[in-house]
Amino acid sequence: MHVALWKKTAGVAVAALTALTGVACGPQGGSTETPDKQPGVLELLASDLKGSLQKTVDTTTKTDSVTVKMTGTMSGQQISMQGVLDLGGAPKAEMTVTDPEGTTVAVRMIGTVFFVEIPAEDRANTGGKRWVKMDLTAVAGSKAGADFSKQFEEMDPIKQVKTLLAIEGTTVVGQETVNGAPTVHYTVTTPVATYLAQIDSKRRESTEEMFAQQGVKDIKVDLWVDEQYRPRRAALGMGKMGDMVIDYTDYGKAVTIEAPPAAETADLAEMLKGMTTTGT
Repeated sequence: MHVALWKKTAGVAVAALTALTGVACGPQGGSTETPDKQPGVLELLASDLKGSLQKTVDTTTKTDSVTVKMTGTMSGQQISMQGVLDLGGAPKAEMTVTDPEGTTVAVRMIGTVFFVEIPAEDRANTGGKRWVKMDLTAVAGSKAGADFSKQFEEMDPIKQVKTLLAIEGTTVVGQETVNGAPTVHYTVTTPVATYLAQIDSKRRESTEEMFAQQGVKDIKVDLWVDEQYRPRRAALGMGKMGDMVIDYTDYGKAVTIEAPPAAETADLAEMLKGMTTTGT
């Protein structure tokens, strides 16, 4: 069976999806803006750092969805993904993930459950079923569970903004254009211990262990915010562990993300249990 392949694909998908977790963007910046409006907002973003980041948090919190495109590396693997995040309640996502070999796979996330679409030629191993389900709560105590929990937190669309607000030392790099939109670029590099203080206490110990295993000493967070106080781009640098750049567009579009039909879904945990039983 190709269970190892599915687990690897799911792992890459999860890494992409959180990591996925940067911040958000707004409507495309228009070239018809009046000359005096753009400098005014951008100057305010640069001069009132704390106030502008708080306004960005407030604006992003009201957003129901956003389209994302992410590139980067996780655990030594190149990852690329694009799709949509549903931010209206429990985290949901629908993504197309490209692995290092250029193979694409569809992935859906509903809360803590991932659904990975299996290529038609491999479905004999799933009883003809199109999707494989992986519940992260089933691996919560394992290293994979810790990795996934970290990645989930990074997927939070306002996580990086709140991090910049909470950590001393955030500075303004300057005005930059991102995908045609004028933005202000913020950055901060902070020790792992300071960064860990900003994450969920339930995940802090496992995340600290993960960083230690990867030799991560500092975390670098970059954020680009446009004139609508919505992030256009977020970047996260975690030393040898990986890095990612996430671009955000099309806030507030209507999206519907649902779990695949149960009849078309195989449960990875049950498959592994069956293999263990067969092997004994």
